[in-house]
Amino acid sequence: MPSFARTSLVWAAAMTLVSSIAVGLVSVAPAQAAPTGAGRTHPIMLVPGERIQSDLTQYASYIWGGYADDNTSGNTYTSASGSWVEPSVKCNSEDRVTIFWVGLDGLTSNTVEQAGTYAQCFQGTASYYTWWEMYPTTNIQIVGTAKAGDHIAASVSFAGGKFTLKLTDSTTTAASFSTKQACGSSPKCSRSSADWIVERPSGATGVFPLAQFAPWKLTGASVTSGSTTGTIKTFPDDQVTMVDTTQTYPLATDSALNAAGNSFTATWKNSY
Repeated sequence: MPSFARTSLVWAAAMTLVSSIAVGLVSVAPAQAAPTGAGRTHPIMLVPGERIQSDLTQYASYIWGGYADDNTSGNTYTSASGSWVEPSVKCNSEDRVTIFWVGLDGLTSNTVEQAGTYAQCFQGTASYYTWWEMYPTTNIQIVGTAKAGDHIAASVSFAGGKFTLKLTDSTTTAASFSTKQACGSSPKCSRSSADWIVERPSGATGVFPLAQFAPWKLTGASVTSGSTTGTIKTFPDDQVTMVDTTQTYPLATDSALNAAGNSFTATWKNSY
């Protein structure tokens, strides 16, 4: 595991706080609250990593947990996908948020192309949504209302100069979506990483506390670079542990990859 007692941080670029969410809400039941002002903090603030074996580096981050494939071998990624059952979140009176997603970029770059689910505790009530984002061109776009226990399959792919961001909710089908989006002119979408991530986003008051989620099991992870399609461990991969800002204890931990290299489980430990 990473050492959380480190004091130096790797900054890929200047950190930008995004203070508002762009909401394209389709339908929210009256008993539910639309997502509060959630945006994103970039870069992910990686604590210097340890290469623990020839093909795996361990990092820590204040806002990300999970796995990513990097470009240390010159890889450029054209697709990433994975599936999960939407975890339930346990709420108290504090507003908390956890998002789960699959996407490209963001590990060492200032763009992210993502599709995923959004679990929010608002005034003691849990709500679940599906969303996509092309950061920084377009902030989080809420598409539909989901439920804990929904079966989710998400993917992001690049072809013909555009990204296809797709999510299929086979339980609550109205929450599914597929959209094609172009990268903005600056910064460039370099496709320098493929990502399978649990995250706590930020809002006007800073980074949200992490909602207490049931274990998130990511399965069926697939990734393509060039002419090769494989699993997370096919390419140089990184295990990212989410930690508190003092680097003292984990907020979310990840299991080792399974033997096939296409599945892992993230577990909530603390909210902040």
